[in-house]
Amino acid sequence: MEITKRICNGVTFFGSDGMDAAGGAAHGFSTRLGGVSGGMWESLNLGVSRGDDPDHVRENYRRFLKAIGAPEGHIAMTNQVHGGAVRCITTADVKGDPYDKVGYEADGLMTDLPGVTLLVYTADCIPVLFYDPVRRVAAAVHAGWRGTAAGIASQAVERMRDVYGCRPGDILAAIGPGIGPDCFETHEDVPNAMTAALSTAVLQHIKIKANGKFSVDLKGINAMRLEQAGLEAGHIAVSPLCTACHPDLFWSHRSLGTSRGSMAAAIQLK
Repeated sequence: MEITKRICNGVTFFGSDGMDAAGGAAHGFSTRLGGVSGGMWESLNLGVSRGDDPDHVRENYRRFLKAIGAPEGHIAMTNQVHGGAVRCITTADVKGDPYDKVGYEADGLMTDLPGVTLLVYTADCIPVLFYDPVRRVAAAVHAGWRGTAAGIASQAVERMRDVYGCRPGDILAAIGPGIGPDCFETHEDVPNAMTAALSTAVLQHIKIKANGKFSVDLKGINAMRLEQAGLEAGHIAVSPLCTACHPDLFWSHRSLGTSRGSMAAAIQLK
C-alpha cells in the first residue's frame, strides 16, 4: 500500500491506494491547499480554534469533504489531549457543524456507522486512519509523541477487535504526512518515554545527533506498533512526507508556530 497525492476541484489531499482498492470507505489527509481562508490561515484551514473566520472554515470543510467523497453534514470530532484513549462513536456523538461543542477527550475515534466522517487534527503530529473492509469499521487517531508512547495506534486496533470483532489481519492502516525524524529533534525525555513505554524495540527508530540531541521517527514507531498488534506489513501505508519540510504544502507547528491553520485526517464508511 502507498500514500498518494490527489487533487479534486482544486483541493490537494493524500490518500491510500490500498483503501481505495478495498472500497467502501472515503478518506483523506488534508493539506493547506484548496480553501478560501486568507492571511496566516491561507488557504485550507480546518482548525476551528485558530482564530479564522468560521464561515471560511465551514467552506473549507465543505470543499475538503466533497473532494474526498465524504458528503458533509455528519461528522464526529474530539478534544485531543495527546493521550491513548480511543472513543467509540455512536449516533449521540454525531455533529452537523465543525463548531459544535464536543464533551469528551480522546485522541482516537472509531465507528461502524455509515455516513459519519471521523476527524482528527494535526500540524506535525502523526495521523493514522484505519479501515476493516470485512467488519466494515473505520477509525482515526492523532499520534503525537506522547500518544505514540501511549500506544494510541495499537489501542485503536485492540478496540476495533474488542468492540466490533475485527481481525487485525483484515485491518488496513494509512499513516499520513507528519513530522519526519530529521526535523523532530528532541532532548532525551522523548526517547526515554518511548523506551519506557514500548521497550527497547523502538531504538531502531531513534538516532543520536552530533549536537547531542535525538531524532525520533514517529511514523516508524507507529508502523512497528501496528505490526506488533497483528496488522500485516503489506496492509500498512506510510507517507514519506515531512510536514515541517514542506510548509508550503502542510501546516507545521515546528515551522510556523501558532500562526497557522490545522490539517485534518478524515474517514467515512460509505
